[in-house]
Amino acid sequence: MKISSIKLDNFRIYQGENQIQLDAVEDKNINIIAGKNGFGKTTFLTSLIWCFYGNLMVQVEDKYKKDIKNAGGYENYLSSLMNRDVLQTGKADSFEVEVQLKDLLIPSIPCRTVNIIRSFNLKTKKENLKILIDGDENELTKEVGFEVFINDFILPREIAKFFFFDAEKIVALAEAKSKAELRSLSRAYSEVLGIKKYEELKNHLESLLVKLKRRGVTELEQAKLDKLIQNEEELEKRISHNEDKKLDIERQISNLQVTNDSLQEKLIREGNSITLEELKELKLKRDKLKEESQRIKSTLKKLLDLVPFVIAGRRFVALHQQVQKEGENVSGVLNNQLLLKELENFSKAVLEELNDENLEAETKERISKLLENQIASRADKGSFKKKAKVQLEYSEEKAREFEAIYTHIKTSFLNQFNTIVNDEKINRALLSRTISKIKQAEARKDNHLVQQFREEKAETTRQIEERLKIKNMLIEELGALRHKYTSSRKVRSEYEKNFKLIKTDKKKYEVTQNLLIKINDLIKKIKQEKKYSLQKAISLGLGKLMHKKDFIGDVRVNIVDDVMDIDLLDIGGQVIDKDSLSKGEQQLYATALLKALVDESGIEFPVFIDSPLQKFDKFHSKNIIKQFYPSISKQVVLFPLLEKELSEEEYTHLKPHLNKAFLIENSGTGSNINSIPVEKLFEEFKKDHHVYTY
Repeated sequence: MKISSIKLDNFRIYQGENQIQLDAVEDKNINIIAGKNGFGKTTFLTSLIWCFYGNLMVQVEDKYKKDIKNAGGYENYLSSLMNRDVLQTGKADSFEVEVQLKDLLIPSIPCRTVNIIRSFNLKTKKENLKILIDGDENELTKEVGFEVFINDFILPREIAKFFFFDAEKIVALAEAKSKAELRSLSRAYSEVLGIKKYEELKNHLESLLVKLKRRGVTELEQAKLDKLIQNEEELEKRISHNEDKKLDIERQISNLQVTNDSLQEKLIREGNSITLEELKELKLKRDKLKEESQRIKSTLKKLLDLVPFVIAGRRFVALHQQVQKEGENVSGVLNNQLLLKELENFSKAVLEELNDENLEAETKERISKLLENQIASRADKGSFKKKAKVQLEYSEEKAREFEAIYTHIKTSFLNQFNTIVNDEKINRALLSRTISKIKQAEARKDNHLVQQFREEKAETTRQIEERLKIKNMLIEELGALRHKYTSSRKVRSEYEKNFKLIKTDKKKYEVTQNLLIKINDLIKKIKQEKKYSLQKAISLGLGKLMHKKDFIGDVRVNIVDDVMDIDLLDIGGQVIDKDSLSKGEQQLYATALLKALVDESGIEFPVFIDSPLQKFDKFHSKNIIKQFYPSISKQVVLFPLLEKELSEEEYTHLKPHLNKAFLIENSGTGSNINSIPVEKLFEEFKKDHHVYTY
């Protein structure tokens, strides 16, 4: 399937009728639609998605859901798509987009071309969709419905994001982490990989089983079942409502954050970027630093009291020695006195014992004399000690205090002193810097403009915090509602198990159950087969696109229930955190994933890429140009910003694969698309100096 022509009529910036022909040459699959910022490249992509899907475009990209919500509904959004100048001049009151397809295979209907034409009239507020097969209306398209026909026979909405994409924004594929994001991607993967049809069949069979069971219920059981179903529907509505409220709150927070950042920039431009909260924090920091300064000074004062002893040096050591000697002398005197007293007591006891013995008087006298001589000798030695020179006469307690001071100075004083001096220096520097910031912040406190900016910023911050609280409350409430919903479904499921089948439905039930078992087994088998082929395709794609060799060792696809996730492994088999990849590497990964999905899907549909090569360096750009664009599809349309997203050198690498080149030019009242010879694209681009934003 290829697109042979696209026509835009008064769609946004495109004034009047703009038509491009994309008839492809067999070996040249790339077309370029270039233009400057604001000329309508992204608008062109939007026109195609709207033409195919209308109000269901919200299922293609969340961006359109937000745009429609911000516009106040789909009808208001459509009104904004009308070209302004045409609307103001009254030349027309409707806009239209037409896409012609060829080589489209529709079962049982041979055809050369299929035209999809979607228009909107601002007066009647009606959207109109027509599908022509070989230029005529066809009963089949009317019978199945135009939207269903496009979805089933041309391109399903769920996978359109893989064929119409902004190359800069596809990094969202690499950043998906939450279960909700992974489920959403998993559904898209299932569609691309051809699994969805089997899953839909499985769901239909499960629904059939439920219906068969419910046919045999009594009135009482039916009433209870109805109540359970009603409760589930109510919970679903509340969950949906709260999710919408959460999205709205997130949008408000995002808008307020933009305002907040803008006010911050204005404060910086005014020479004062400190907010009131930051000023309060600085003053609090200043007070704490002052308290710390007082503590440091108090500790330092105590240490300074000991400095004279340190300065005294040797004299202080001599003083310590004198104190020690005097302590020893006092101890010696006391010891001699005790010894003499003991000797006298001993002598007295011995003499008393001798009196009881039958000794001669001369012998007793000689022993007594000897004892007296020994005591006298000891007394003489003790008297020598007593004569030691006493200079200080420290009491025992005072001597202990002096010893403690001496030990402190000899061991830890120096380290403690150096530490406290260093702390004082650091504290003084921090205090000085903080006071300087406060003075700078208060220097322009009389500036009314700065004061107004501060007040507005404070109010904006308050509103952001308020909405964050509401958002957190909504998240909690959503969690509780989802828990209730899951519990309710479980209760209903258990309740339905007790229903008795009527005789005529028993066989149907058994057949359906057997089919369901087979379908589940088939889905598991297909998922496993697709899993390995997808792993291989992504790995090969990364190998071709990345210039870092041995960076990605392998790719692992994880499938658990309805969630599919993809791990990148290094050469050691360890999982690489995708957040650690640069934006360019994330885009390369997402690009390789897209190519693998498109290849595995077998769906032949043109690929449209906005902002190509945005995050790539010249090495990766060369790989993308040579390996990705020529092989991703039989028809590729690029929307580059020349000289920024696509240089002349890179353009030369594309030329062998280029079919046609178009340049969007702007006159001030609207844009027009002109066909340009491939060789002259850059030459014509450099002639245009006008920029117009729509």
